[in-house]
Parts: sequence; structure tokens; C-alpha cells
Amino acid sequence: MAEKHFLLDIVTPTKTVFSGMVGSFSAPGLAGSFQVLFNHAPLLSAIGIGEVKVLDSAGTEERYATSGGFAEVNANKVILLAETAERSDSIDVKRAEEAKRRAVDRLAEEEKIDEQRARAALARALNRLKVAGAG
Repeated sequence: MAEKHFLLDIVTPTKTVFSGMVGSFSAPGLAGSFQVLFNHAPLLSAIGIGEVKVLDSAGTEERYATSGGFAEVNANKVILLAETAERSDSIDVKRAEEAKRRAVDRLAEEEKIDEQRARAALARALNRLKVAGAG
């Protein structure tokens, strides 16, 4: 039996990160992670900070660090509109470690200027390190 694939586009404000036929797509939805396969029901979901996994038509898994956005599933097509999406092998680990250190330092300060922003920066840095296999 032939494998069933669907079209996936991962788009950020600056570029198309991925466009092609895939066998599966997993994303960190705000209400919980979810997976999309061929003939999935229509869906619109907010995406949080986390890991996106793609099984391409050749059976190769690709992983992306994302910091939020929206995913739309309709008629065997998925569009992920992401704030950011970095493929695991293109993540600058040194830069992510520096961002983590800055966020931890901000959270340790007695006068927290914007604690929520520092916590979000820390979550993004930790996610990038995890997806890159360095955290």
C-alpha cells in the first residue's frame, strides 16, 4: 500500500522554512501537543514554545524549535505560521546558551523589570538547546 502524504508549509515572518510533502507533523499546541496524519480533520490551533517534528516523504525526521504561532489543518494541507522556526541542525547553540544565561541573570536580579519577558526568553533558550540536542 502506498504511503499517504500531505502538504506542509512552515512559514515565519521572514521566510518559508519548510515546504513539501510529509507523512506526519507534530506540534506543541497550547492545549497540548498534537500530531497530524493524512486525512486529519480540519483544525486551527495556537502553537506555543516547543518542538515541531516532521516526518518527510522520504521517512526522515526533521525537528524545529518554535516560539509560537498558529497551525491550520484543512484538506490534507497544514500551514504553520510561526513566530520563529529553527531547524535543529541550524540552531546556534552558543547563542542559545548566552540567551539562557542572560535570562537566568535577569530572573536573579532583585529588581525584576519584566519577569514575564525574562521567563519567556528562558523558555525559548531552553527549547532551542533541547531541540539542538545540547540541553
